[in-house]
Order: sequence, then C-alpha cells, then structure tokens
Amino acid sequence: MAGSNPSRELILRTLSGAVIVLGIIGCIYLGGTAWLCVVATLALISQGEYYRLLGKRLRLSRGIGYICSLAVLLSAVEGSRPVSIALILSLSTYAIFMVEILRRQTTGQSFVVGNVGGTLSGVLFIVMPWTCILLLRSLPTGNLVLVSLFASTWGCDVMAYLIGARWGRNRLCEHISPKKTWEGFIGGFLGSFLMVAIVIYVLEQPPYPLFLIGLVCGLAGQMGDLAESLLKRELGEKDSGRLIPGHGGALDRFDSILINGLLTYLLFGIVLT
Repeated sequence: MAGSNPSRELILRTLSGAVIVLGIIGCIYLGGTAWLCVVATLALISQGEYYRLLGKRLRLSRGIGYICSLAVLLSAVEGSRPVSIALILSLSTYAIFMVEILRRQTTGQSFVVGNVGGTLSGVLFIVMPWTCILLLRSLPTGNLVLVSLFASTWGCDVMAYLIGARWGRNRLCEHISPKKTWEGFIGGFLGSFLMVAIVIYVLEQPPYPLFLIGLVCGLAGQMGDLAESLLKRELGEKDSGRLIPGHGGALDRFDSILINGLLTYLLFGIVLT
C-alpha cells in the first residue's frame, strides 16, 4: 500500500479548515441560538472523544458527564437562571457515587475514584473552556474578542505546522510529541501575533488590549496542544477521532482553543472589566 501523500493531506487539511473557519466566524456574528448550538456541539463531541480515550482504562458514567455538561453550558446562556457551576459539579459527583454504590452492591466491584475523576475531568478540561468561549460572546466587544481569539489560535496552529515541517530541527517535547520543534513553537508564536495584527488592521481597532490575545494564544495554546498529545501518548492513540478530514477528531482540531478560551475570558471577562 502506498504511503500517505503529503500534498493531498495538506489540501485536505486546508479545505476542511476553511469550512471550519467559515462556520465558526459565521456563527460568532449570528450569535444567539446559532452560537450556542455550535459551541455545545463541539464541546459535547470533544467530550465524547475524551471519554472514548479514557474508557480504555476507566469505567465512566458518560450519561452523568453529558448531563452535567449541558447544565454547565445552559447556565451560561443569557437570560437563563444563574446556576452555580460548583453546585452542578458537586451534584454530579454524588450522582456518580450513587452509581458506584449500586454497582458495588450488585456486582461486588466499584470504580468510584476513576469514575469521578475521569467523568468530571471531561467537564473541567473541555466543557468549562467552551462555556467561557460561549460567555465571551455576551461581552460588549464579544464579537471582536472571539474573532481575534480564533484567528490567533488558527494562525498559531498553521504557522507552527508549516515552519516546523520546513525548518524544524530541535525537538520541543520529544517524549510527548516527537514532531513538534522549537522552530515550530516560535513560528506559531509569531503566527498568533500576525493574525491578531491583521484583525486589528482590517477592523481598524487599537492594538491594546487585543495584542494580549496574541500573547495568550501564541504561548498557552501550544501548551494546550501538548496537553492533549500527552493524553494520547499515554493511551497509545494517534488521534482523538476521525470527524474532521486531515485533522482527526474535534478535540484534535480544537485542543489549543480550550486553554486560550479560559485565559481570554479571564482577561476580558474578569480582569479588564
């Protein structure tokens, strides 16, 4: 069987990436139900991929995890009754304990430590960041912040890939992701700033505070990518899924946006308000 064709893979990545870009940007500007649906869909699909990976070693209460995630996402919808995230997580923890009590009583076995940790980590690692991204849309400059966030994240990913593939020599984290290099890391950092500079120029915005998004995405986003790579390395998986041609799963495509979204909300939703 012939090996994979790099040119064909690049074309496939580019086409599927373009569809994602148009869909995300369109839903940002539509807002409302469209934005909620795209965020919730990506969050739950990514969570499902995460549970599939962890399910190789752990017993998980996936249903409780999904219900918890929906409650967290809906608690962030404008006009909904505010619900404490801590309350949702605490109730979900007790629900998992009830499942394991019944399992122990009926089978003589229980897996409460792994079940609680694995199930709720899917909410904390994936759904909470997407909830923060959902909340960014409700800020006075929400559209601008979100466009800058996604543009910087994508710019970082693309430049890290291209520069790493062309000039990468020095391994960044060879025990986690052997193909990542310091040259790619620097290229990704510069790509993040380049994209936010383009947004600032095209939309005629002042550089501050949008350049903070470039800083966050150029540094933290690449760490978020490594975090998912570490998970896959430990579990012996190449991709989280096969949903997106040329990219893998939703978690593979949107791993960097998770930490970027958390930190951007911290900056623009809390610190700078």
